[in-house]
Amino acid sequence: MHNHPIPSVTDPLQYRAIGIVRGIYKPQDDDNLNRGVLIDSKGNEIDSVLLGRVITLIRKHVSLEKPHLWVVYPRCRNNQNLHLQITGIWEPSTLKKDPVQKEEFNEVSSLKVDLDSLLEGDDYFSIRGELIFSKPEEKEIVIKIRQKPRNQQKKALPFKINLNGEIPINYLKHFVSVDARRVGSQLLVEDFKIIAPISQKKINNKSTKKIKNKH
Repeated sequence: MHNHPIPSVTDPLQYRAIGIVRGIYKPQDDDNLNRGVLIDSKGNEIDSVLLGRVITLIRKHVSLEKPHLWVVYPRCRNNQNLHLQITGIWEPSTLKKDPVQKEEFNEVSSLKVDLDSLLEGDDYFSIRGELIFSKPEEKEIVIKIRQKPRNQQKKALPFKINLNGEIPINYLKHFVSVDARRVGSQLLVEDFKIIAPISQKKINNKSTKKIKNKH
C-alpha cells in the first residue's frame, strides 16, 4: 500500500497488530501527554498511551480538541480490555509539507475529506500471528504476536490479542491473517486467511539444520 498508514506485508509469515482509530485524544494530565484516553464519536473511551515520536508531532502540528485518525498498536490488558499504543496520525491535509498542495487542500474541502480517509474505513485493524485459542460457540479467538527485538541484548516478548469471531479450531497452531473492526472496546473479525501451519514450519527448520550439519 503506497502512502498508507498500514504498510504492505513483506513476508507471508510477518507478525503484526496495527490499526486506525478516529477519535479525540484526551490526556490524563495537561502537563503530561503520554497517558490518556481515545474518545470515539460514540463517546467510548479507550485507555491509550502516546509513543514518544508522536508527542513532538502533536505539540507542533495537531490540535487535541479535534478528532483525528490515529495509527495504533492494539494490546489487551488483563486478557480482555483493549489498550492502544498511539504510534502516529494519518492526516495528509494537515501534515503535508508542500505549502502549495496544502493551499489546494484548504480550497477544496471535499478533497480534504477524501485525502484523510482510507478505503478500509475507520477502526480497521490488521492482525497477523499464530492462532492459539478458538472457541467458536462463544466467538472467542486469541492470536499470539511475536515481536522483533529492538536490540540484540533485549528479547522481545510475544503478546496476545483477543478478538470476537469464528475461526475453526482445526486451524489452531496455524499462522493467520485477520481483518478486524473495532466496535467499542472489542475487535471483531471481519475476514481471515489461513497462511500456514506453525508446527510444520518449525519441523522444516529443524530438518534443514540437521541436513546442514550432516554436510
